[in-house]
Amino acid sequence: MKMNGARILLECLKLEGVDTVFGYPGGTVINLYDELFSFKEIRHILPRHEQAGVHAADGFARATGKVGVAIATSGPGATNTITGIATAYMDSIPMVIITGQVPTALIGNDAFQEADIIGITRPCTKHNFLVKDVKDLATIVKKAFYIARTGRPGPVLIDLPKDVQIAQTEFKYPDTVEIRGYKPTVEGHPKQIEKAVSMMLHAKKPVIYVGGGVVLGDAGAELTELAERFGFPVTTTLMGLGSFPENNPLSLGLLGMHGTYYANMAISNCDLLIAVAARFDDRVTGKIATFAPHAKIIHIDVDPTSIKKNVRVDLPIVGDVREVLGKMLKVSEEQGDDVKQVKEAVGPWIAEIDGWKAKHPVTYQPSSTIIKPQYVIQRLRALSEPDAIVATDVGQHQMWTAQFFGFTKPRTLLSSGGLGTMGYGLPAAMGAQAGFPDRQVIVVVGDGGFQMNMQELATLVQNRLNVKIVILNNNFLGMVRQWQELFFDKRYSSTCMELPIDFVKLAEAFGATGLRADKTDQVDEVIKQGFATAGPVLMEFKVAREEKVLPMVPAGASLTEMVLAS
Repeated sequence: MKMNGARILLECLKLEGVDTVFGYPGGTVINLYDELFSFKEIRHILPRHEQAGVHAADGFARATGKVGVAIATSGPGATNTITGIATAYMDSIPMVIITGQVPTALIGNDAFQEADIIGITRPCTKHNFLVKDVKDLATIVKKAFYIARTGRPGPVLIDLPKDVQIAQTEFKYPDTVEIRGYKPTVEGHPKQIEKAVSMMLHAKKPVIYVGGGVVLGDAGAELTELAERFGFPVTTTLMGLGSFPENNPLSLGLLGMHGTYYANMAISNCDLLIAVAARFDDRVTGKIATFAPHAKIIHIDVDPTSIKKNVRVDLPIVGDVREVLGKMLKVSEEQGDDVKQVKEAVGPWIAEIDGWKAKHPVTYQPSSTIIKPQYVIQRLRALSEPDAIVATDVGQHQMWTAQFFGFTKPRTLLSSGGLGTMGYGLPAAMGAQAGFPDRQVIVVVGDGGFQMNMQELATLVQNRLNVKIVILNNNFLGMVRQWQELFFDKRYSSTCMELPIDFVKLAEAFGATGLRADKTDQVDEVIKQGFATAGPVLMEFKVAREEKVLPMVPAGASLTEMVLAS
């Protein structure tokens, strides 16, 4: 059956299981939108900005585990997607971004709304394609989804010229694709896995260090079983939160720059560090020369280029994290008595860590009048549903959420880790709510980041997306202000946002519900009312203006050099 390129694309998306796309129409994708008008198998959500559309597809992917899909027109539409694509690339999020392009005969002629999006996105996509012939379109789409979701996931861009959308050909979607030079390693080397288990059996002060790949690889159950079998403590990166329940006694919470005292001390004193799908980011390691100085390091990752990139590794294992952890469990089953012995042997180490927990818990100075932002996060956890999905923007509120919410399930925290993108939270929550209409979705934002994509309130209202927005408003760009206080003699250069925006009226102007709390005793009432109200709700909390995120490891310092109190 002959179809035009636009219809072929939609049929390919349907066969890939895509049921929701986020897109913004324009001249070079108008043929695609004309086909989409009568294509009822796919839900289209119109954001108010292309960057937000890509963030929404990103949030949809993180929450559901599916490949997120975003559409934009050529030129400015395509260039507006860049921040969203780079955000997904840094955090290894599986996405396919489809951009319109001027007709093939005009490429390179500076045509109206032409931009070399292939060249622009080459550094921030896993791969990208320019479709020059409609006969290649179906195969390219198949390749794009395969590349996006396999190996180390990531965003893939398809640039689709207008004339290719119009051209017709016979439609046949391939069952499989063969890509020369792209063969992700799935199964870890058996001998390396056996060596890893042997090293674990001889450890006295072990720590399991978990990254976002455990969440993306759906390996949380295997990780938890392995940690509990050996009795090894677990610390996670920001992206790894939720992969190991934080209410488990073995949990050390977050590590790194704003990690817990006991996680950073454990890393600094361990004799074996098992890095699972983590990339040793500078916010985690602090000063590289002093990171885990006494430890042998095992590093499990599906991406071989991530191993030994930042730190020395004694035992690398390349493979899918779920497969590798599953094999480690099988190997350790055969070592029953030895596993019991090592679990007993690490008892003193666990006791030492418990001492650090008791001495320096993650805490703050409460107030009965002024709202402390940490208190808001704690009350959100207490009053929210057990499987609530929480998206954040970037800044102090992001770290307070990581420290005080207590994530117990994977895919319940959506946050920009690698790129640190302000404006990410609201559209990411929008995408998560589109993926799970019946689950509770909360977005925690600062007043600064919220203003970067606050226009998406209209998208929430129009699409009846029941997102609950929590603004921790300190009228500052809080994290930068904190650095200025600690390291720049309180010279608050361009970080004070004094314009008194009435966020409650703003919400109402968009057709949403707006609520506000100015005092501590109003916090619970506002949260309960916000959760009980149908539709999008904005809850503004006027919080202590100069509250800091602590502990904090100064840039370039060792993990043991934490600032613990102001």
